[in-house]
Amino acid sequence: MGRYLPLIILLCLWQVLSSLGIVASYILPSPIEIAAGFWALLTVGMPPGHLLYYHILYSLYRVGLGFSIACALGIPLGLLMGWFPRFYRLFSPIIELVRPIPPLAWIPIAIVWLGIGIRSAAFIIFLGAFFPVLLNTASGVLSINPILIDAAKALSATQKDIFFKVLLPGSLPSIFIGMRVGMGVAWMTLVAAEFSGVKEGYGLGFMIMTARDIQRPDEILAGMFVIGMIGFIIDWLFRTWESSTRPWV
Repeated sequence: MGRYLPLIILLCLWQVLSSLGIVASYILPSPIEIAAGFWALLTVGMPPGHLLYYHILYSLYRVGLGFSIACALGIPLGLLMGWFPRFYRLFSPIIELVRPIPPLAWIPIAIVWLGIGIRSAAFIIFLGAFFPVLLNTASGVLSINPILIDAAKALSATQKDIFFKVLLPGSLPSIFIGMRVGMGVAWMTLVAAEFSGVKEGYGLGFMIMTARDIQRPDEILAGMFVIGMIGFIIDWLFRTWESSTRPWV
C-alpha cells in the first residue's frame, strides 16, 4: 500500500485543486471527470456507438500485426548479422541510414504506397519495432563469449548445433530486451499511425483524435490512461514470459 501512497496523494490534491477552481476543467479535467469520461467511452463510445472495447481490439490487432512482422524479419536477420561478419558489413550501412528516420516521418509515404487503413498502420508499427528487435538480436549474438563457440567446435559440434545450442540460447536475453523495447515503440507509434486516419473508424488513436475534435478533454485523458495501462500490461506479459522461459535463471 505504501508504494501507491504518493499516487493517492497526488490524485487527492489534483481533485481538490479542480474542485476549488484553481485548475480549470477545460484545461485539465479532475480525476472524477476523467473517470466519468472513461465510463462514457465504455457505455456510449467515441464517436457514439463506437465503444472502447472495439477501439482496443482494433488497436491490438494493428500493433500485433506490425510487431509480428518485425519479429519475423528482425530476429532471423539479427542472428545472421551477428553470426556472419560479411552479412553484417553488407546490411549495416543500409540499416544505419534508415534507422534514424522516425517512424512518424514515414506516414505520408506509407499512405501514398499503401493507402489509409490497416496496411499503412501496420507498416508504420513495423518500422517502429523492427530496428530495436534487429539490433538487440545482433548484439546478443556478438556478445557471446568466443570461448564457448571454440569449446563446442572442439567437441565436434556441427554448425547447426552451435547455432541452436550456443548462439540462440546465448542471445535470448538480448532478443527479449529487443522485443520489449520494440513492442513499447510499436505501441507508441500505433497511436500516431491512427492519427493519419483509419478506414474502420476504430482505434485508440482515432478515438482520442475524435474526442479532441469535439472538445472532450476528459475522454482524451481517459483514452490516454487506457493506452498507458495496456502498455503496462503488455510489458508485464513480456517480462513474465521471459522469466518463465529463459534457461539462464
